[in-house]
Amino acid sequence: MNQPLNYRNTKFITSAPSIRQLPTDAGVEIAFAGRSNAGKSSALNRITDQKSLARTSKTPGRTQLINMFEVVPGCNLIDLPGYGYAQVPLEMKLKWQAALGEYLQKRECLQGLVVLMDIRHPLKDLDQQMIMWAIESRLPVLVLLTKADKLKSGARKQQLLKVRESVKAFGGDIQVEAFSSLKGIGVDQVRRKLDSWFAPELERQMALLAEDEDEMGDEE
Repeated sequence: MNQPLNYRNTKFITSAPSIRQLPTDAGVEIAFAGRSNAGKSSALNRITDQKSLARTSKTPGRTQLINMFEVVPGCNLIDLPGYGYAQVPLEMKLKWQAALGEYLQKRECLQGLVVLMDIRHPLKDLDQQMIMWAIESRLPVLVLLTKADKLKSGARKQQLLKVRESVKAFGGDIQVEAFSSLKGIGVDQVRRKLDSWFAPELERQMALLAEDEDEMGDEE
């Protein structure tokens, strides 16, 4: 069993306008997707325990590129362009959507999708489309209901149960958790889920390392 990863060591690798500018399609990538005001950057900063790993902005729609962060070699987090923000020129919006769609459909090392949505306004049309796409592609999904601190404990629990019930209709592998970047609600659950998604790559690396050591032993 692998040790839990230390997400504090996560570092920025690159920003790319499309998958052609991303590094080699290898290892495991977990993508974070959500509406432009869902709190993706804040969530990434909280999960990695860093203040400014992902740039946050008061202006929704600021993330226009595919941003890649390395947790350890071969294990990357991807911050995808936000979707659904109305006050963006149509041409720019179409460009982002094309980059987003291409990444989701063609990136072989994508092994899990985290979909973030405001707990007070969950499962809007584009959120549902994103989940449906993932299920059709046989990708596991972690839904994070962000800004959970905005609701009192009882209302939060009620909303969480309601969304968990709603996503059953999609079929597939979907986990739903309440999340708050401000209060740290749900952070441990997210890290455990990411650990489980990264585990096969870490095991693969350890097996290769063991093979190399055996070969070196044979040569001696």
